[in-house]
Amino acid sequence: MGIFKRVKTMAKADLNGWLDKCEDPIAMLNEYSREMELEMGKAQRALSRQYFVENKQAALIQATKALVEKRTRQAKLAIGQGEESIAKLAVQEKLTHDKQLDMYEQQYEAIQAQTRSLTEKLTELQQTYHELQHKKILLASRANVAQSMKQMQKAATSFQTDTILHGVTRAEDQILLMEAEVQAGQQFVNPLVKYESAYVNEEELTSELERLKKEKELLV
Repeated sequence: MGIFKRVKTMAKADLNGWLDKCEDPIAMLNEYSREMELEMGKAQRALSRQYFVENKQAALIQATKALVEKRTRQAKLAIGQGEESIAKLAVQEKLTHDKQLDMYEQQYEAIQAQTRSLTEKLTELQQTYHELQHKKILLASRANVAQSMKQMQKAATSFQTDTILHGVTRAEDQILLMEAEVQAGQQFVNPLVKYESAYVNEEELTSELERLKKEKELLV
């Protein structure tokens, strides 16, 4: 049972760590930057394809215009030479190419409108990306300052001042106890030192007796 509880605790800690990492604001900003870069890449590829289509359509228009001019010259030349059937055929092809040219030009305008839309979208994405990069720098700086202050506050709240003062008091008591033990030990090392001043020798005894005799003689 104990090992399963331990595994559960470890798994929970790993999950919480992963969630904290996911909620890291700097990591989130970096992820948004990568997403913006992907979007800009898509827009650039779409715009490249659009330019290709636009250029291809422009080339088709130029080629059709050339055919219209060619059939017009052929029709005029045939009319001048009195070749009615050839002139009629040239005019028929000219009119067909005129209709194609009109359709191609309409398509070209629509393609150009799409190109402008994609260009504006890409410009907007680039502007947003640059703003994001600038904001990311500012927010990263703010996040670092906030994290530093958070760590300082955490360190300040973790101070065990009362415990430290209590420990100092205990240490002082221990030192006082040690000093008292030393003083007590000295009494056992020289037990007679304290009482040496109370011992009366023979000379002191004789001197005191002589003093008292003299006082008595004076009174008589």
